[in-house]
Amino acid sequence: MSLNSANWCSTVEINMKIALINGPNLNLLGQREPDVYGNQGLEEINNELQTLFPEITFSFFQSNSESEIVNFVHTLKVDYIVINPAAFTHTSVAIRDAILGVGIPFYEIHLSNVHAREEFRHKSYFSDKAKAVICGLGKDGYSAAIQHIVKNT
Repeated sequence: MSLNSANWCSTVEINMKIALINGPNLNLLGQREPDVYGNQGLEEINNELQTLFPEITFSFFQSNSESEIVNFVHTLKVDYIVINPAAFTHTSVAIRDAILGVGIPFYEIHLSNVHAREEFRHKSYFSDKAKAVICGLGKDGYSAAIQHIVKNT
């Protein structure tokens, strides 16, 4: 199989599984504060990623419940996790421990630049263990993480 997405890198052989996990309130994307989070809904973003990366098998998951995210992580059989923990970024040792417990490398994504926002958003329980942290690129942060994964695998 080959992948050539918008000429960002040369054609590469891939056979990869990636879980894309979104935390609380991201089900409201497109409605909630579009000036901060953008106009596209989560389903539109997921569909766009599937179109950009047709040779990757995605597992898309969104929950407003910390325990549901933990349980989902425990079931994963994927190569990478791309997670936007949203508000759980600043509070969830449980999700952090679940990801570390399954031993799957992960990328932390934030639609907005969390460092340009309120002080409480500056602390992440994930950043020190993530392969990379991408914030402030809006929905393009997801594709940037996936491009990096593919290019470096």
